[in-house]
Amino acid sequence: MQSSETDSSPWKRLEELVEQGDTDQLVLETELMGSRESGRALSRLNANQQRLLVNALPPEEVADIFVDLSETQAATILNNLSPEDAAHILEEMPSDDAVDLLQKVESEHAEEILDAMPEKLAQETRRLSLYDPTVAGGLMSPLYIAYPSHYSTGQVVTDLRDKADDEHEYNIQYTYVVDADGELVGVLTLRDLLLTPSSEPIENIMHKQPFAVPDLTTLDTLWEYFQEHNYLGLPVIDDQDRLIGVVGRDDVIEALGDRIQSDYMKSQGIIGGEELRSMPLTIRVRRRLSWLSANIGLNIVAASVIAVYQDTLAAVIALAVFLPIISDMSGNAGFQAAAVSMRELALGVIKPIDMLYVAMKEAVVGLINGLVLGLLICGAAWIWQGNMVLGLVAGSAMMLNTLVSVLLGGLLPLVLRRMDLDPALASGPILTTVTDMCGFFLVLSFATACLHLL
Repeated sequence: MQSSETDSSPWKRLEELVEQGDTDQLVLETELMGSRESGRALSRLNANQQRLLVNALPPEEVADIFVDLSETQAATILNNLSPEDAAHILEEMPSDDAVDLLQKVESEHAEEILDAMPEKLAQETRRLSLYDPTVAGGLMSPLYIAYPSHYSTGQVVTDLRDKADDEHEYNIQYTYVVDADGELVGVLTLRDLLLTPSSEPIENIMHKQPFAVPDLTTLDTLWEYFQEHNYLGLPVIDDQDRLIGVVGRDDVIEALGDRIQSDYMKSQGIIGGEELRSMPLTIRVRRRLSWLSANIGLNIVAASVIAVYQDTLAAVIALAVFLPIISDMSGNAGFQAAAVSMRELALGVIKPIDMLYVAMKEAVVGLINGLVLGLLICGAAWIWQGNMVLGLVAGSAMMLNTLVSVLLGGLLPLVLRRMDLDPALASGPILTTVTDMCGFFLVLSFATACLHLL
């Protein structure tokens, strides 16, 4: 009980200070908490309290807090702020993070926020927002260090020293060289800059034809590049080979993690976007019901198989015990295969054309696991009822249904991806329905054939 009170004290304290209008103490409390704990406390306040708290804090502090919040939470708070207040916060955030966040804000309000930003920043934000968040242009940072090819090493070194205070903003890892049209022509190393006479033009020491990625390069392809090369970042170019940004290894890893997490949530029935318990109740209920309602229909279809064999089930009531066991265990085996396929699709290890390869690999696993599980349930049925035939019926059904489920689980994500459907969203209900139907059919059809021995 003490732990619960301790956990709730930060947001309760902020709630009290907001109600009191004690701005100075609010700023002090959030500074002492740190951005992560302040974000956790902020998410527990109601919309009006959140607005009052955010308006009381300096924009740069709110920007730090937003980095530790989910984009959904931060966007919800921005929706309740004036365009001017929201713009001040976004100006303090890294441009790529600001764009990602702005894309989740209501479109009309997002335009008002952009209108409230400085013109140059607004133009840059609009340009970045045109990209899909899973391509290089949507993942890149537009902040990079580049110099004209006619610059001398002395000019570059001097300018880099002047930018030392902004290193955290630019995240300087590489220095690029561009021509008069802004096209990427080379990359410089710190060693070459320091060991070369200051009067030497950088075009004489740059590494020519550096590796770069087009702005529409997909997330999977970017990850392949980073796996093949030990780069911290890759320059991003447009369709005219002009340098427009840099995409970092960490950004790609984070995007992959977000996609895997999103796929997992969808596979568990959380659809329509991220769900948090701080979101409005109606949204949470509607999103969950849309999935659960559809599953009712699919379960009725699966259960209809039982109705066809109700006479067999009535004659051998012990079969009712094994039906859920066989469907559940086989379903679990299928979900394992589906999870591996979705993971490999996300990493680019397999593609939809690799169905034969996946089928061969999963068939071996499904056959072995099905045989083991079938023997286990066969023994359990025999010991429980003392009827070897009943054990063979249950065991055979388990073995075959496991094989079918594993094959289906491995192949279904590939089929759905080829059809441009979301594997994470559709694999679950389809796999569950087919596994249940097949399991019920196998058990009851085998039992019907052997009814005189049961």
